[in-house]
Amino acid sequence: MKLKVLALSLALAAGMFAANAQQTYKGNDWFVGVGGGIISVNNGGFNTPSFYGNIMFGKYVTPILGVRGVIGGPFQTLDAKAGNAINYGTMGTLYSKKNKLFGELNLDAMVNFSNIFADDLAKFDVYAFVGPSMNISSVGTMFKGGSTAGNFVLVEENTAATNKAKARFGATAGLGLGYNITDAIEIALEGRFGITPSVFGDASQYRKGEGTGRLTLNAIWTIGGKHGKYARAAAAAAAAGYISKEAAQKLAEQYAKDHPVIKTETKTETVIKEVEKIVNKEIPSSTAVFFSKGKADLTQADKARLNLFAEGIKGVDSNFTIDGYADKKTGSAKTNQNLSEKRAKAVLDYLVSQGVPASKLSINPHGGVDPIFFNNDVLSRTVIIKTK
Repeated sequence: MKLKVLALSLALAAGMFAANAQQTYKGNDWFVGVGGGIISVNNGGFNTPSFYGNIMFGKYVTPILGVRGVIGGPFQTLDAKAGNAINYGTMGTLYSKKNKLFGELNLDAMVNFSNIFADDLAKFDVYAFVGPSMNISSVGTMFKGGSTAGNFVLVEENTAATNKAKARFGATAGLGLGYNITDAIEIALEGRFGITPSVFGDASQYRKGEGTGRLTLNAIWTIGGKHGKYARAAAAAAAAGYISKEAAQKLAEQYAKDHPVIKTETKTETVIKEVEKIVNKEIPSSTAVFFSKGKADLTQADKARLNLFAEGIKGVDSNFTIDGYADKKTGSAKTNQNLSEKRAKAVLDYLVSQGVPASKLSINPHGGVDPIFFNNDVLSRTVIIKTK
């Protein structure tokens, strides 16, 4: 029984970091999106903005880490101003081009900072992304010969040479702020900056490494709805064989129904309820009691649970350990050791008061520990009762 409790806890924790192919819930945080905004070339200062649109597709491997591809375009503008564009022709005219057609593909690695700190999924997403970029357009302009009267002579567009398609490679990075309307629909404002060779060719002063900034508002749909730390943990536990696939499916359905993004009760309350479901359903001779920060007092709800547990074990020919825990990140080691002992002793005393022989019970205070359930420190403030 001890090994089963430990294995269940490890499976639940591992589920937050890896998606398993045997997951039973619908969808796996695949998402698609579309958006629009502006793009401006940063070439001796920002240029006149052009319309920019993008479509995206990707996947969150965990609630924190994801990957995606973004296709964008179709325009960029280069203004005729000193330090920005190169003189061309014999008259020394500054080159300019409005709304030149181009397309790009960005591959992004994503980190969701909100879900690092949230109990489960956050209402607001703050995320960063970075990755390689490729843009495709015509060659644009090319140097011809050397120079005339000190000015470069350029071959302009609409020639056989300059109309050839050319791929240019660089990198982009950016930040996003999203608001989850539901667990499946999100509106996100993104800023992206990149450096690639210029789509305007040799006419640009920064033709080998031109900066571009984009600001877009995107609508993003997660297929099947987002699945947070708890849902992934339940799926991992099912895949490892610690709970049935049917049980994981029911828990996932309940999770979708009472999703933290749109529910009214707190995230911690929901996670505690689901932990209790797993512990009580899969290991009938065990139960768990959760405490507030720095407290060792039993609430009325805790006493009601222990009353039922006491009735169930009075006639059982088994002995039980009462393991007390504290949150490692709160308080000193000595304080946590004492607190875990007080919590275990409070549960023992109450079970004895309900008719459970003291000879069947023993306490085992563990002090402050790393997260036991779902990488959530709050859930380490607990007492777990189980058979020896």
